[in-house]
Amino acid sequence: MEAETLIIEAGRGERQYWRDLFRYRELFYFLAWRDVLVRYKQTVIGVAWAVLRPLLTMIVFTVVFGKLARLSSDGLPYPVMVFAGMLPWQLFATALTEGSNSLIGNANLISKVYFPRLIVPASATIVSLVDFLISLVLLAFLMIGYSVLPDWRLVGLLPFTLLACAVSVGASLWLAALNVKYRDFRYVVPFIVQFGLYISPVGFGSGVVPAQWRWLYELNPMVGVIDGTRWSLSRGGSPLSAREVILSVLVAVVLTASGVWYFRRTERTFADVI
Repeated sequence: MEAETLIIEAGRGERQYWRDLFRYRELFYFLAWRDVLVRYKQTVIGVAWAVLRPLLTMIVFTVVFGKLARLSSDGLPYPVMVFAGMLPWQLFATALTEGSNSLIGNANLISKVYFPRLIVPASATIVSLVDFLISLVLLAFLMIGYSVLPDWRLVGLLPFTLLACAVSVGASLWLAALNVKYRDFRYVVPFIVQFGLYISPVGFGSGVVPAQWRWLYELNPMVGVIDGTRWSLSRGGSPLSAREVILSVLVAVVLTASGVWYFRRTERTFADVI
């Protein structure tokens, strides 16, 4: 009697695939919670890493750009301006780093059982949200210390945070899929994070960018996210243009849609290649 071969594969239609995402939601919660525990459980100072990284970066940027270069802070205390910029940037950087390496890190799981692989990079971004919330508490104390209190514009913080998540997930899907096929892409991510930090308005205000370069500068989707976050937290004292927000939304939509498309196109080969 011949043994039967059982082939486990994803739903053939897009509708079935998205149904599978909902059916495997508990796996999403499990992977997200596991990543959070692993990140903080075996560290010397634990959750304090989420505070130290943006805090030390804020100090360096405040000294270099605020004290030495004497750049404008758009009417805000320089430490508050920098830390408010660090919040969405750290969210993006952490999500990109964790998400791009998530498939390789879960190689044993991917090669043995079927589930929608989209769950893996999506769940990896939850770690960045935990860091974001911890740093947000520190920013609140910093703003109270400098007497910078938000007003009704604070409601804009959630949409701009979601926009940062969309940019992060879109970029992570591209890099996670490419990292499976081309392993040298793991060296690209640190470069993107380091380079992006200096071309995004984290340590400076967007007002220092010359007018002739603004259109190219605003193609960076994190420009609208960072300026929008500052605007939401600072009584609107930080300038925000509709054009940069619209461009950030358009780039985020294109990046996420194309990321899902490429990820789905290459997903069936992950178990064989990984």
